[in-house]
Amino acid sequence: MQSVTESSPVHPTAMTIGIVGAGLIGRAWAIVFARAGFTVSVYDVNAAALENAGAAVRQSLVGLQQAGLVDGVEQVMTHIRFDGDLASAMQGVGYVQECGPENVEDKRAIYGELESVVADDTILASSTSGIAASLFSDHLRHPERCLVAHPVNPPYLIPLVEVVPTPQTSDVATNTTLALMEAAQQAPILVRKEIEGFVLNRLQGALLNEALRLFRDGYVSAEDLDKTVKYGLGLRWSFMGPFETIDLNAPAGVVDYANRYGPLYHQVDQQRGRENPWDEATLQALDKERRDLLPSAELSARHEWRDRRLMALMAHQRSMPE
Repeated sequence: MQSVTESSPVHPTAMTIGIVGAGLIGRAWAIVFARAGFTVSVYDVNAAALENAGAAVRQSLVGLQQAGLVDGVEQVMTHIRFDGDLASAMQGVGYVQECGPENVEDKRAIYGELESVVADDTILASSTSGIAASLFSDHLRHPERCLVAHPVNPPYLIPLVEVVPTPQTSDVATNTTLALMEAAQQAPILVRKEIEGFVLNRLQGALLNEALRLFRDGYVSAEDLDKTVKYGLGLRWSFMGPFETIDLNAPAGVVDYANRYGPLYHQVDQQRGRENPWDEATLQALDKERRDLLPSAELSARHEWRDRRLMALMAHQRSMPE
């Protein structure tokens, strides 16, 4: 593998992938890469987590096979190995997907350990949901090969990956990561500058903040709020984003839409207060309504329902032309 300081990206198909962390996200990443034919080496400091990871991955693959999204469970499993020794697990890998705790100091320690066992040109990517990679890579000898590759859970069903370089990240590391995600059948986007929460969680947070305010102030029930997205916004957003939506919702496109509805949206935005909508009273009231709709004992079964729906949606999307 060529150095990340060179000018052109490394072709990803020859890479071996290292995964640090055998929890939910690490196992999901193992499926993503192994399903695409990459050799995958999974490490975890927790021996019990590592021991249970194989069975959990196999169970997820069975569901994917039933949905027609993988050809064979054992065929995918042959690409994955599990190793409790960091140096052994990371030997020869060209790209590492770190899935450790959401804590800056923990990540700084993990990245220090990784740099001591991988080659100087191995790309180190983090699955963090919102921590800028510059906060945990600036102490390394080679921070230019570090960046974020943030997935949506579970990444083998929801393909978006936010690739977020630091100011020090080389273009080759960024471009190689983007190419790798494409080769792994993901849908990467480039976040051009570091920002807390990246893009997806900032968009999701804006919607959740407004949803909580509408619920808290008595405008809508929890069930009807979800129906608004499920049967309204979400239908279009499952195959086109908000900018394309408004571009197609006015005869002359996005500027026409802005002229028609922009003043309304601006006025509504001015009405939003700066108070925290995540207050305890609101959350307790929301929890009561949600538990009335879905008792705690049924949460696990509903998780499985969600994944089956996502599998069916993914199979449908694959069958349709862009």
